[in-house]
Amino acid sequence: MTPENDIVYLNGRFLPLEEARISVLDRGFLFGDGVYEVIPAYGGRLFRLDEHLARLESSLDQIRIRPLLSHREWESILERLLPDDRDRSVYLQVTRGVAEKRDHAMPAKPTPTVFAMSSELKNPYDVHVGVGAITLDDTRWQLCQVKAITLLANILLRQQALDSNCAEAILIRDGLVSEGAASNVFAVIDDVLVTPPKSHDLLPGITRDLLLELAQANAIEAREAAIPAEALAAADEIWLTSSTREILPVVELDGKRVGDGSPGSIWRSMYDIYQAYKQSLRSS
Repeated sequence: MTPENDIVYLNGRFLPLEEARISVLDRGFLFGDGVYEVIPAYGGRLFRLDEHLARLESSLDQIRIRPLLSHREWESILERLLPDDRDRSVYLQVTRGVAEKRDHAMPAKPTPTVFAMSSELKNPYDVHVGVGAITLDDTRWQLCQVKAITLLANILLRQQALDSNCAEAILIRDGLVSEGAASNVFAVIDDVLVTPPKSHDLLPGITRDLLLELAQANAIEAREAAIPAEALAAADEIWLTSSTREILPVVELDGKRVGDGSPGSIWRSMYDIYQAYKQSLRSS
């Protein structure tokens, strides 16, 4: 019998993972024509679900796929994929669906393919030690605010970081920090927490937005502002944020120590605040 946590959702059905199938003519398979979300769940409770779904709707709108379900309908589906109260990560993907033939032109009346699954949520890095990162030119497309499944450029950039024994590539466009290959970027500069403002150069991260809210609520000075590459190199602290890695301190950048080479004091404060926020979600 298939374990309950191997049950996935595909086009209106809940079924074992090994039975899930899509057509080879699905435009997600042929063109990467689709969008996705990754939603953490703590204690069986979906994390910032409305914010994730609002971003999903924005991505769908920008690639011309009409809204599919209400927030409550999505919630009902995704909660079925949480078999217990362990921390999990829910992956949700929507493609434009199956076309009659392979053609770049969008089909007139597509039926989107909707897929969702969950997996155990584990951070592969020791956040109390920190990680290394490198800076690379941002060679991706001009619609980075869309959470598209076409991630080849991100994959190649992050692999360069992994090949250099680093956890992430921090991307530079026109001399300014945009984001990580799979994360948003924060820096502590002159005791102020700074992150690049939202634009088409970066994905509007849910964890990113939450950190700005938590900083404001806890009297930590923070702002959205451009970060020149040279300012990043001189920063006292650098963080990477994402739904699955949460707040990951960078202690080495391009082979040089960040600060004193260990997670900084503002990161420690924010880490404790973030963990308290997660605990309140578990016990709510």
